[in-house]
Amino acid sequence: MQNTKRISSDLIYVGASDRRLHLFENVYPIPFGVSYNAYVLLDEKAVLLDTCDKEVTGAFLENLRYALNGRPLDALIVNHMEPDHAANIARVLDLYPDAEVYLTLAASKMLQQFFGAAYAPRLHTVKEGDSLNTGRHTLKFIAAPMVHWPEVMVTFDETDGVLFSADAFGTFGALNGSLFADEEEISRFEWDEMRRYYANIVGKYGVQVQNLLKKASALPIRMICPLHGPIWRENLSALLEKYDLWSRWQGEEGVVIFCASIYGNTLSAMERLAALLNEKGVKHVRLYDLSAQDPSFMLAEAFRAKAAVFASASYNAGVFIKMEELLHDLKAHDYKNHVVAYVENGTWAPSAAKTMKGILEGQALTVAGETLTIRSVLSDEAPLCALADALKEAIL
Repeated sequence: MQNTKRISSDLIYVGASDRRLHLFENVYPIPFGVSYNAYVLLDEKAVLLDTCDKEVTGAFLENLRYALNGRPLDALIVNHMEPDHAANIARVLDLYPDAEVYLTLAASKMLQQFFGAAYAPRLHTVKEGDSLNTGRHTLKFIAAPMVHWPEVMVTFDETDGVLFSADAFGTFGALNGSLFADEEEISRFEWDEMRRYYANIVGKYGVQVQNLLKKASALPIRMICPLHGPIWRENLSALLEKYDLWSRWQGEEGVVIFCASIYGNTLSAMERLAALLNEKGVKHVRLYDLSAQDPSFMLAEAFRAKAAVFASASYNAGVFIKMEELLHDLKAHDYKNHVVAYVENGTWAPSAAKTMKGILEGQALTVAGETLTIRSVLSDEAPLCALADALKEAIL
């Protein structure tokens, strides 16, 4: 059964959601699924913008056939060649032999790597500023390399002000009947999932996202159609502001405490630190035991908070494994422009702080307060109070 939705008089949603997939890109938990978005523009030419993941092939092709309603497909625009959006390119081109493909040069090479050279005669490479006229609509192509693959472009419908934004402005989560972000109030959970998507998928490429935002600021955008998640047609400023903050690695609010505790003594001290911060008027404090959390959620929390406390037991003359994993993940995503603090615990030879600082060495981070060293169990609250004061001063 088809499940299309009309976006405007001549733009139709033909994507599909996957609620069975447990790990996005085989690593990020998606307990609420994910959507793969594709769009058909019906003008003098019928144009498909991107395809879908192989897991939703049946639903996607049924939606495409229904939207075209017997019309031939004239053009396929490939904004992004990652398989969760490009897996059905060959099927589409086989079903619609007259369709021409518009994509960047880098995407053209990737397409042939995935599907062979047979489609090469139908490929039209485009560059920044090129456009395709479909009749009433003019589609302008805008390069967006490394947001988050090197071949990425976005497409702007100059006629209706619609930005087809590839993976930018996307989020985890399947669509639940509604297609537009404004059909339901955006909850903190939904912002959290969008932030988690950004931090893990795009977060390393903040400079490139800033470049795209600058280009977008010059466009009269009235609607944003991403490849994952809902379409934005209202309150675009809130979305753009979030992306501006995240892509500059600027924290939004509060303090996050990441704790890697073996027997609970480090965690007990951090419970008290969280309470002290609250007593001193610091809002939006969150404390996590890293052994109980998936790294993708912790990376997103590091992007959210203005300050992060890294508290760990010493382990094998270094740092506890779960903390080491998080710190390497943060460095890989170029974590910077935040306030940080370090707490270590060691019964006979504390080593965690030195190791933590070494992993993050070279990152543009501001350290709040002195390193707090715990010897087995913290018995004096004064160092915690001093650290809480330093964190408060650094972020307020």
